[in-house]
Amino acid sequence: MRTDWEYTLYIPHDPRAVAIGRRTLRDILTTHTLPTLIEPAELLASELLTNSLRHTTGPAALKLRQSGASFRVGAWDTDPTPPTVTPHTDTSTSGRGLHLLNAYADDWGWFAVNGTRGKYVWCELDARSKPD
Repeated sequence: MRTDWEYTLYIPHDPRAVAIGRRTLRDILTTHTLPTLIEPAELLASELLTNSLRHTTGPAALKLRQSGASFRVGAWDTDPTPPTVTPHTDTSTSGRGLHLLNAYADDWGWFAVNGTRGKYVWCELDARSKPD
């Protein structure tokens, strides 16, 4: 059985799109029998999409991909500005996205898309089954 797959969900600039992205991600991971990834992937996808919508006025996209043991969650947006890790205080509810990527993802990064047409921020999780 082939384990490699990829989905892209294009979303408008609408804060409700984050919840739609989470539900879509949950359905896809359930369909592909990856229930252990649902919670961390939802958290990371929420942060990536929220940042995409917060820092641009254009559309965004959520991209999900499994290749072998690697599961990748990524978000594209129209702002070419690189993501930066900002100091996070315990009382702040913003500025924690990249800190969460550092804490939960096995790897993460970003790259510019077609020069000034935006950026793609991604993170990876291990998709192999883990014993209980």
